[in-house]
Amino acid sequence: MAMEIDSGTVPLPAIRESTQATILCYNCGAPIDGTQAAGALCSDCLKLTVDITSGIEREGILYMCRDCDRWLSPPAQYVVATLESRELLALCLRKLRGLNKSRIIDASFIWTEPHSRRIKLKITVQQEAFQGTILQQTFDVEFTQQYRQCPDCQKSYTHNTWRAVVQVRQKVPHKRTFLYLEQLTLKQGAHKETINIKEVQNGIDFYFSQRNHAEKFIDFLTSVSPVRTKKSQELISMDIHTSSASYKFSYACELVPICKDDLVALPPKLAKSIGNISPLTLCYRIGTAVNLLDPNTLQISDLSTAIYWRQPFAPLADTQSLVEFIIMDIEPIGPQKGRYLLAEATVARASDLGVNDTTYNIRTHLGAVLHAGDSAMGYHLTGAQYNNDHFESLVGSKQFGNTIPDVVLVKKYYGVRRKNKGRNWKLRRMAREESEMKPRKQDADREAVDYEQFLQDIEADEDLREGLKMYKDPNAVVREGMDVDGDDEDEGLQIPMEQLIDEMGDVGLEDVEEEA
Repeated sequence: MAMEIDSGTVPLPAIRESTQATILCYNCGAPIDGTQAAGALCSDCLKLTVDITSGIEREGILYMCRDCDRWLSPPAQYVVATLESRELLALCLRKLRGLNKSRIIDASFIWTEPHSRRIKLKITVQQEAFQGTILQQTFDVEFTQQYRQCPDCQKSYTHNTWRAVVQVRQKVPHKRTFLYLEQLTLKQGAHKETINIKEVQNGIDFYFSQRNHAEKFIDFLTSVSPVRTKKSQELISMDIHTSSASYKFSYACELVPICKDDLVALPPKLAKSIGNISPLTLCYRIGTAVNLLDPNTLQISDLSTAIYWRQPFAPLADTQSLVEFIIMDIEPIGPQKGRYLLAEATVARASDLGVNDTTYNIRTHLGAVLHAGDSAMGYHLTGAQYNNDHFESLVGSKQFGNTIPDVVLVKKYYGVRRKNKGRNWKLRRMAREESEMKPRKQDADREAVDYEQFLQDIEADEDLREGLKMYKDPNAVVREGMDVDGDDEDEGLQIPMEQLIDEMGDVGLEDVEEEA
């Protein structure tokens, strides 16, 4: 039986469009969607009537230490932040109560007068006002800047508040080593953590508020100079209930008493162990080790700090024993090592000219810079008496007794700088505590001589200038105008302008103009 199928179509009822539940805003009467409206308010009225920033402070106080320019970050930490910096903005946002309940979209500074001591911020936040409704609003916050001295600055103005002291000493009759060490410290910024610097006899004391700052400074000294350190500590207070104690630490740092241009008589066994160098040598540089040079052969050897302190000894002669010699004749004969060239020279003592005809035939390492007619400073060994056991054993030995020269030249002599001859550069000095009593006149004169000698060493030695910062002197043009004499006696002591840097205002430094 076949089933009959109706081929006609049956019309379906039309789909009825859904209508929204429209209500009126109870504030302004505007029609809104009742299913999505929050609190029966339209979006405009919602922005006008609901304040999501009501729980956020609009005013605050920022404390700043005027001595170190640091800002107080509660509870007790002081941080470094410049005006309108990210660090200062983060500090301001952390101080606002109620801001953690909202989402920060944007924050920026509003310009204020620098002398007004006001800091204004413009902050944009988002927060959910009702269920499913998020509002975004912008508001201003004003901070008042007040001054409060930080604990570190309080200690700096109070005596005996240091926690660690580094006592740097060197038993030499001059202070050229400390002048060089001062310039290295300024270039590396190793003195920034000090709370006081005091100059004492035969050295300088550096005071620190924390022990790790002192140890960091000792690491710097070890990296630039041959030094040995001894540590001691003193108990200040102790709490028996908590087993906590407070100590003061003292670090005694002793520099090797051998300086640049010193004449050194090595013990024979030590000279053989450091490269079989001649026992009578010249110290041409001081770094992490003592660098020695044999002026007769240009042999170079290094005396490490550890080896020296096993058997310490004093130099045979220092720069105060230098004598001026005149180069009568000079002829290069040997190899050249760096800036040193071996040469044979005939010299005469400057004080003997016109008195006698005594001359000395010697070998020198200054063949590259000396010419006939030049002056040089050196050690006069003929007829000299030295209270040195190593030198006496050297004179009495069969191997080295006949190798002792009559004169050992050290450096070229450029003469005394004229009073009206100024330099086109200057150095900076560290700010240090001055004694209440003025120094004696002879001590002040000796320090002036040492400083002038140090400046001449900088001008004459290119290797020495590499580790220093030399600044352009703005008064150099005026001084050059005062120099009416056309003499070129200081031609070899001029520093190129390319090696000088512009003067900058560094904190804790005092400018010292170098006048000859």
